[in-house]
Amino acid sequence: MKKNLCPLQVIHWGLADYQFMYQKMHQFTDQRDETTVDQIWFVEHSPIYTQGQAGKAENVLDAGTIPVFQADRGGQVTYHGPGQMVAYLLLDLRRRHLGVRELVTLMEQSVVDTLAHYQIESYPKADAPGVYVNQKKIASLGLRVRHGCTFHGLALNIKMDLTPFQHINPCGYAGLEMTQTSELGGPTSVTEAIETFLPIFADRLGAPLSE
Repeated sequence: MKKNLCPLQVIHWGLADYQFMYQKMHQFTDQRDETTVDQIWFVEHSPIYTQGQAGKAENVLDAGTIPVFQADRGGQVTYHGPGQMVAYLLLDLRRRHLGVRELVTLMEQSVVDTLAHYQIESYPKADAPGVYVNQKKIASLGLRVRHGCTFHGLALNIKMDLTPFQHINPCGYAGLEMTQTSELGGPTSVTEAIETFLPIFADRLGAPLSE
C-alpha cells in the first residue's frame, strides 16, 4: 500500500445513462484543481456499446437496437448494461505520484484480489488489458488522462445479460468469450461486488475513504 493520505470520496449513482455520466466525468475533470478531492463513482448503465479512441467500426458486428457511443477513453469496443459494476476513477495522478501503467496494474490487481475473496482464480494479460478467468474476460479497463487527472475506469461483469457481447469483437478480439461473477460463485449483485472491491482498491491506492 502506498503511504498517501489523499482521501477518496465514494459516489454511488445507481442506474444511469452512459451519456449522462460521460458529461459528468468531463465536467468534474475540467473544473477540478489541485485542491479537489479524488472520487470513485460506482454506476450501472442502461444497455450501450462504447467505442474507445482507437475503436474500429468493424468490431461492431451487429449493434441491433443498442446504441453505439464514441468515447474518448483508451481501448476498443465494449458493452455496458445493468448487472455490471462500473467504477469511474477521478484521480489526480501527480498528487498520488502514480503513473498510468502503475494505475492500470493497481486496477487489475484489485479485481484479481476481489475475485480471490470468492476463491475465483483470475489474471491480467500483458498484451490485453483487463482481467480474465479461464481465458474468458470478466473485467474491462479503459482510461483517459487529462492534465494529469484520470477519468473513465473499469467494468466488472456481475449478473448481466452477456448476449450483447456476442454482437461485437469485445475489446477488438474476435471470438473473445465473456464471463461474470454470478456464474463462478462470486457476487450476485453489484452492491455486493462494490462492498468487496472498494476496500481492496482503496487499500492498494493508499487512500482513506469518505462517503
